[in-house]
Amino acid sequence: MWFYNFGLLLYVWIIRLVAPRHRKARLWLEGRKDLFRRMRETIDPEARIVWIHVASLGEFEQGRPILEQIRKSHPEYKILLTFFSPSGYEIRKDYKGADYIFYLPIDTPRNARRFLEAAHPEIAIFVKYEYWLNLLRELRRRKIRTYVVSAIFRRNSVFFRPYGGMWRQALESFDVMFVQNEESKKLLASLGFDNVLVAGDTRFDRVAEIARAAKHVDIVERFKGDDRLFVAGSTWGPDEELLIRLMNDNPGVKFLIAPHEMDEARISRLIEETHGGALRYTQCTSRTGYGTRQLLILDTVGLLSSVYGYATWSYIGGGFGVGIHNTLEAATFGLPIAFGPNYEKFKEARDLVTLGAARAVADYEELRNWFIPLRDNEEFLLKTSRIAKDYTTRHQGATNIIVKTIFQK
Repeated sequence: MWFYNFGLLLYVWIIRLVAPRHRKARLWLEGRKDLFRRMRETIDPEARIVWIHVASLGEFEQGRPILEQIRKSHPEYKILLTFFSPSGYEIRKDYKGADYIFYLPIDTPRNARRFLEAAHPEIAIFVKYEYWLNLLRELRRRKIRTYVVSAIFRRNSVFFRPYGGMWRQALESFDVMFVQNEESKKLLASLGFDNVLVAGDTRFDRVAEIARAAKHVDIVERFKGDDRLFVAGSTWGPDEELLIRLMNDNPGVKFLIAPHEMDEARISRLIEETHGGALRYTQCTSRTGYGTRQLLILDTVGLLSSVYGYATWSYIGGGFGVGIHNTLEAATFGLPIAFGPNYEKFKEARDLVTLGAARAVADYEELRNWFIPLRDNEEFLLKTSRIAKDYTTRHQGATNIIVKTIFQK
């Protein structure tokens, strides 16, 4: 453990070093100032607490169906939500579904004790991962019921390495490990764990909720008009290079691109290189005339999941970098999906490719060859759309399994 604890202290030292020049590092530090005092002053010492921890925004969306189901079916509990990353906390710090929202302190032995004294949870739930060894050890020592949900294990992860002993020991803290697939259950069984339940992935429940609650987006509706719309979400530079060519080769199709980062240079490039004309969402008003403009750039956040509801086809960005973004938000609307080649670590993407609802593309020719049949063959389009929709529907239900199991004890 000394190596683990030293590594965490080194991590904090690096954060402090870069904080003056790095906004996220600065937020990471500022959000943890006087944390334990603020927790003691805020959290009702008499309340029954369910603590849910998520790493960042993606894990929050994954855990949100569980949180909201607990709030609905077990109002006797207060909910404490913690984040590790500023990219999650800063966006959801005012989320009304939780009673208390804080950053998680760095995982030293002393911090673990102080955190649990202030939080005094009856139940602790970790979403997907974040195996903090000192916290898990302290939870086990205090006999607090602890769970990990929507977890996925791979043979090459640290738990299955010869040097992974302390990580394997950490798994002994969980009363039940709710995993996404049978492979994870088999891997854990090889380590001697039988407290494993294949519940599936709560993200399927979350995207179903998102689809049911999709907003009416007047600007997108007016831009689309009677045309068909191609929506590209969370795109990066290499994605946009392909999409610009696809737009210019398909003047009869409207496109909406939502860049992952609102970089002005990239937005300017999209506007300049789109032959059919482009508009920025934030500059559209009730008087805007869309005419034959071909591209709408979604230069704001919070609307993409609803915008998929207006689309006929979709593209998910990130596949030419560290990995693709959320494919399920598009699939739940029954959209055919394309993305770059780096998708293998995402089970749902692999499944959609196998089923024929999605295609990985390495260059423009592959993107074009995927799109043209879907553009020109209505029967093929409907079949592909139905496969995507059926896949997301078939995998719903993890939330009910998890909440029922946790609270039946």
